[in-house]
Amino acid sequence: MELGSREDPHLREVARFAVCCRALTLLLQALFNLLIPDHAADAFSPPRLPEPGAWDLLVERLLGGLSRWDAEHFLFIAQRGYLYEHSCAFLPLYPLSLRALAQGALWPLQRLLGLRSRLLLSAVLLNSLFSVLGAAALYGLGCAVLRCRRVAFLAALLFSLSPANVFMAAAYSESMFACLVFSAMWQLEKGQSWLSGLLFSLASGVRANGLVNAGFFLYSHGKRFAFQLQVRSGSIRELPALWKQLLSVAASAVLACAGISLPFALFQYYSYVRFCGPSPEQSVPQPLLQLALDKGYRLAGTDGSEPPWCSQRFPVIYSYIQDVYWNVGFLRYFELRQIPNFLLALPVTLLGSWAAWTYVAANPRHCLTLGLERRRSEEEGKARAGFCCPAVFVYVVHATVLLVFGFFCMHVQVLTRFLGSSSPILYWFSAHLLHEHEPLLRSEGTDDPSTAPPPGKSLDKPPGSRGTCGNPLVWLLRGAAFSTPLSKCVLGFFLSYWLLGLVLHCNFLPWT
Repeated sequence: MELGSREDPHLREVARFAVCCRALTLLLQALFNLLIPDHAADAFSPPRLPEPGAWDLLVERLLGGLSRWDAEHFLFIAQRGYLYEHSCAFLPLYPLSLRALAQGALWPLQRLLGLRSRLLLSAVLLNSLFSVLGAAALYGLGCAVLRCRRVAFLAALLFSLSPANVFMAAAYSESMFACLVFSAMWQLEKGQSWLSGLLFSLASGVRANGLVNAGFFLYSHGKRFAFQLQVRSGSIRELPALWKQLLSVAASAVLACAGISLPFALFQYYSYVRFCGPSPEQSVPQPLLQLALDKGYRLAGTDGSEPPWCSQRFPVIYSYIQDVYWNVGFLRYFELRQIPNFLLALPVTLLGSWAAWTYVAANPRHCLTLGLERRRSEEEGKARAGFCCPAVFVYVVHATVLLVFGFFCMHVQVLTRFLGSSSPILYWFSAHLLHEHEPLLRSEGTDDPSTAPPPGKSLDKPPGSRGTCGNPLVWLLRGAAFSTPLSKCVLGFFLSYWLLGLVLHCNFLPWT
């Protein structure tokens, strides 16, 4: 954050609302976890070693709802390392961060709590921090790209009510990834290429889809070069300078892509050495050996046979695990028994598709030219503001690519958290719909939400003003009975997934 941004009342409200939402999330997950019995799910559940103590059991009762499903993998990796082959589907930066915090700042608690309990506490603390920073970064990014503070403000508030909220709170890597990606995008918009590249590079060490973010660098360099071409006279004298500039742009793009891909590539090399080469003997507790035998897990350094992926031309363990362990591939999820999961993904699929269609319909020429045509309105600083402004193009393309890939090639139910942690479009477009079509957000602000908004009036009230708490989302929720059907649908999607995720996920029930 820039020092000057701390005085922004909108930013303070974004941070305050994010903290309040996270506190409510932790309270509700504990309540649901206590009241609702856990479902006996066929999920990864390693034995607790050593036996938990009294304080460990207390932490488990209060925060155990945040250690379900894939969270077990992250906590196990942070505790035991990459013992099992299938664990390599989860990249290392997040579990390494958990381990560092548990062994560092939480080290004084080791006499009361075992390592796993301290790791779970670390996940809660880190994800809470990353959620607040991610909301602040999304606000800054929105202001830079949309050039409409009100829409950026509303989008950042919606992020704290994300449909993927439970995954932002649980011991998953979504919060860390969203914070890094939104911060990197924001820095790139401000022209801080090196800092942006570093953040994008860290993100690719958190989740594999961070590799796609190299496209932002490629587009940024390509757009800058295309704009410079259009202002040149085209004379022969300029050809040497033009070639020099082209080589410079190409070299910068290659270096940026290499830097962003480096953490992922290094982890693939680490996995190859660990599972394909001779590994040093390691002491594995008998219960973990038995779990591997019962479930068919491949252990590092204990099985003489070489995994089949080791002999591939490009031995990438990540794609092998997705293919063999989780059956991820093109159209593999298109089965009748998966219809409920497609229904779970339907709202975010419709919202993402609608966002792309709205943008293309509003900017057909801009989309056909890939945003590489220099416009007079941009040169004069009079470009359209809001969701349909020219700068949003690359973000719409990014979100659409993720949506199409996720729908056809992934377990479709993960689309909600996949898009919710990777792209600002879900929040920008939802904020755009509320801003453009909700009369309550144009009201002057009274204590009675039923008051009809006077024509031409707007909700430009400072934080702490009467009746709104400086938060248009709170104002809109208070007057939900008088809001438009479209607003009810958008907020209904966010709030229902926010709450249902806590109820179901925290009790080992299937969710997105």
